Amino acid sequence: MGIKKNIRKLEEGIKLDVSERNNYGGYLCLDTLFAAQKPVSDPPHHDEMLFIIQHQTSELWLKLIIHELNEAIHCVQIKRLGRASKILARIKQIQKQLFEQWAVLETLTPSEYMQFRHVLGNASGFQSVHYRQVEFLLGNKNEKLIKVFPEGSESRKVLEQVLQSPSIYDVFIKHLYDEGYAVPKDLVQRDLRQPHVFNEALMAVLVEIYQRPDQHWAMYALCEQLVDVEQSFQQWRFRHMKTVERIIGFKSGTGGSSGVSFLKKALELTFFPELLRLRTEL
Repeated sequence: MGIKKNIRKLEEGIKLDVSERNNYGGYLCLDTLFAAQKPVSDPPHHDEMLFIIQHQTSELWLKLIIHELNEAIHCVQIKRLGRASKILARIKQIQKQLFEQWAVLETLTPSEYMQFRHVLGNASGFQSVHYRQVEFLLGNKNEKLIKVFPEGSESRKVLEQVLQSPSIYDVFIKHLYDEGYAVPKDLVQRDLRQPHVFNEALMAVLVEIYQRPDQHWAMYALCEQLVDVEQSFQQWRFRHMKTVERIIGFKSGTGGSSGVSFLKKALELTFFPELLRLRTEL
């Protein structure tokens, strides 16, 4: 009995002769993507590649979150709450990818990281334009943070635009107001460059929605999606802090921050304070 070859024949319909632009690598610009990993340690340290790819993929996921948040904001503005809820559910799944990535970086030991940390110079995740955009789009606005980026630079222009635009919470509050809920007028006419501040009257509106979810289902469902996004973001922040603590302890960050202590303070920031506080009031 002959030995069966472990080879699968190609189906006749599979295209073998395709142009560079129309093939898989061309469509995804893989040559450009794969050329972007450029370790600078000399001699090259094996684990620097892990560090670079970890942060590059994080930036890609953050870029997608920005893309989805902008669409969610637009959907609320045109009163398509169902689609906005679906998009926020997708964002939560993207956030899971960001969260799980920390497990890969946690395989980097302190001894390994110290062998190439010096080549980072002042580079720090604090300088991530994508991360800052996500925070602004969720409502945690801070005009001082824009000063990290050179005046006139494309990064600064992008952040200035996002700073002046409504966050997802701003458009949700505006929608409540437009639908006749007892939202104070000053909340929809406030300076969008400033972060949202907890408001008792708004919380009373949200408590009413949560006490009668069947009567306010679209609002209620969107509120819960917003809480999911906030919780996932906080989990990501916490995992970031614990990963940094595991690898460098309480050393200062490469960008000049206090490191773990700085990251711990970020855990106190909230995007949707009324949605969290109302749990106590119900």
